[in-house]
Amino acid sequence: MISLFDLFKVGIGPSSSHTVGPMRAAQRFAASLASLDGVARIRVTLYGSLAWTAQGHATDTAVILGLMGESPQSVEPDRVAGIVADVGARGSVVIHGRGIAFDPGADLVLDRDTIPPVHPNTMQFEAFDRAGAVVACVRFCSVGGGFIVHEDATESAGYVQPDVPFDFASGVQLLEQTGRNGLSIAEIVMANEMALRPRAEIEAYLDTIIDVMMACIERGLRQTGTLPGRLKVRRRAAALYERLRAGEGSNARSAHGIMDWISLFAIAVNEENAAGGRVVTAPTNGAAGIIPAVLRYYRDFCPQDSAASTRQGMHDFLLTAAAIGGLFKLNASISGAEVGCQGEVGVASSMAGAGLAAALGGNPLQVENAAEIGMEHHLGMTCDPVAGLVQIPCIERNAFGAVKAINAASLALHGDGIHHVSLDQVIRTMAETGRDMSHRYKETSLGGLAVNLPEC
Repeated sequence: MISLFDLFKVGIGPSSSHTVGPMRAAQRFAASLASLDGVARIRVTLYGSLAWTAQGHATDTAVILGLMGESPQSVEPDRVAGIVADVGARGSVVIHGRGIAFDPGADLVLDRDTIPPVHPNTMQFEAFDRAGAVVACVRFCSVGGGFIVHEDATESAGYVQPDVPFDFASGVQLLEQTGRNGLSIAEIVMANEMALRPRAEIEAYLDTIIDVMMACIERGLRQTGTLPGRLKVRRRAAALYERLRAGEGSNARSAHGIMDWISLFAIAVNEENAAGGRVVTAPTNGAAGIIPAVLRYYRDFCPQDSAASTRQGMHDFLLTAAAIGGLFKLNASISGAEVGCQGEVGVASSMAGAGLAAALGGNPLQVENAAEIGMEHHLGMTCDPVAGLVQIPCIERNAFGAVKAINAASLALHGDGIHHVSLDQVIRTMAETGRDMSHRYKETSLGGLAVNLPEC
């Protein structure tokens, strides 16, 4: 079991694996230096995908923030630029009250040639004494969704939760648990989470996740201007929002109008993510707009009996989505650098489709069917961010992923849950497809749109 507290994390954009993960790794390394005397300098080396897209994905910024003790869930986005500028001007970071030399221009090394042995998102942290001798060295892998592990540790070592009442590691086992115990998927996940913490704490966390998601949409609807980076991509959400609002009073509404709102919600979130704003990894930052958009669709466009039932439905949505996301994380990957965008947008669409089907009253078979449909039609999706920025095609992909999720839920709910391709089979296929995919299509910006779209 992978806890929903691990799967849904509040952080800042633009990338969970390239921003949130490296910030957490740098923060952990800085904390480990508390017991060491005589540390005079720090060097950080980024390998693979982290090196290729370091600036576009703000990995360089994340490392500085982490060394300065900042965490993804609490750092104020408006303070980030000032912190980074101060470190650059001083040529040092402050760790446990001590100034330690760290020149981002010289001590943040981008190694694009070395192939990491375990995971393409690998980073090495070294501390030196005044004589230049290494006094501490550790390597972390950022394995997607903000998860980090020591390079010499098994990936699942830190995430297996002991002593839960309804253990499952596959879709088949999950359905067996629901059938044997007469529980929904959401109830299964809630029971497992309650083995780790009180129900009130779980519900409060779900409310926090919902509130951050909705606040991100609202902020994204208000912001104008251009996104950071050399592409100078214009924000579209605010203008689209005004056009949709103006059209609400029209007698000539299009049949597909609701799709425009769904796309708007997803675009609003991912423009915020691209700007380094506060988002929820769901399960990654690059796919952070899909679940909020579908959740907002459920809240605003699906009739409910009361506000209380809507909130419970949103809880069921996220609990169910967490079960599906956990299966992908456990049996395949949610890292674009490992399996391409099918592991980000595809997984998020699968999670959202399952969550919506559950919130609308679907039985476990229908929910599993929705999750399978959501991924089946994202298989093979590459991760090819233009200019190494989480903007083109990432923002629009979230809009399409959200619409596909709703379509998946609708198709599943109109059936009886019996289908030919199982969720486990599609997860296995996604993992195999990712292994076969060229590294050029795995968040390196070395293939696909990243090389065929001229930068202006």
